[in-house]
Amino acid sequence: MILRSVALRDFRSYDAAEFSFSEGVNIVCGDNGRGKTNLLEGIWLMTGVRSWRASKKGEAVRWEREKSILKADVFSEGREKQLTLELPAAGRSQAWVNGIKKKTAELSDSLRCVLFSPEDLMLIKGSAAGRRDFLDTAIAQMRPRYGELSGRYGRLLEQKSRLLKQQDPPPSAELIAAFDAQLASIGAAMIGYRARFCRGLDEESRKIHSAISGGKEELRAVYQTVKTVTDPFAPAEEIEHQLLDHLESHRTAELQSGACLSGLHKDELYLEVNGRAARAYASQGQTRSAALALKFAQREMYFRDSGEYPVLLLDDVLSELDAPRQAFVSGHAMGGQSIITCCEERTEFSGARLIRL
Repeated sequence: MILRSVALRDFRSYDAAEFSFSEGVNIVCGDNGRGKTNLLEGIWLMTGVRSWRASKKGEAVRWEREKSILKADVFSEGREKQLTLELPAAGRSQAWVNGIKKKTAELSDSLRCVLFSPEDLMLIKGSAAGRRDFLDTAIAQMRPRYGELSGRYGRLLEQKSRLLKQQDPPPSAELIAAFDAQLASIGAAMIGYRARFCRGLDEESRKIHSAISGGKEELRAVYQTVKTVTDPFAPAEEIEHQLLDHLESHRTAELQSGACLSGLHKDELYLEVNGRAARAYASQGQTRSAALALKFAQREMYFRDSGEYPVLLLDDVLSELDAPRQAFVSGHAMGGQSIITCCEERTEFSGARLIRL
């Protein structure tokens, strides 16, 4: 999978700009405020997933403009493709592949990326919500249907939350039960996707973390969902019944508290280093190694799925790593295509294309 070029119009700080890339390592170099991260965000949005920098895609539209238009020329699945994404300041995004209109989520069939930014170091020490976002975004690129399910689940959960907060008149148990039935149906499918992805992520991240640590440490990544789901790999019908039981057992408490107390929005990607909870006990070095392992494991998962490496986006992350971890990134970024932003020119990437902003 190769990103040949990208064009940005009325996007963030860009009025109109075009960039072309080599098939190997590309270094985007420039002072702060020159638009390096904006460029990576534009590329990232071309995969059909939401930005890591904004809650709404429309926030990326250039000030006082009606819409942004992003275009990318990509070589994937053995053929050339042109992707177009239109981001309105308000309303739904629209997408085209080779002039044929597609769902935005379907862009990931043509372009996949793995992004590593300094904020991702919080994956290890941060909240469970950040790790859920990591899972949801990673799976949505591999399986666009998962992105649709996740969006539907989120909207239903938001509607249920509003109902539970309603006091005059309060919602009936029957109405909440109707929402729970839909959440259980969608949630059962989501759990299957999450469980299968986390199993592969655990296998790949263990190998990568061991390589980073010289075989001295072991990383484990374990998916945890509601306790009534005894086997997340079970048929969806069985999981749906278990989710319904779980939601029914919390219904009275939810009606009394006016809040959604349990469900998939509480799931966790539990991380351990040498048998201890990484969030509580990982050192600074272990935290960086674990974050690197998760991101490069995601990259290997995409390769296992499609036979093509995704485009690796590294947003000013090298300055956050010590020399051994920088060396690991340098060595592994050479396989496939990488686009790396930094404030100063890097010399460790032989043959890299330099793009100055």
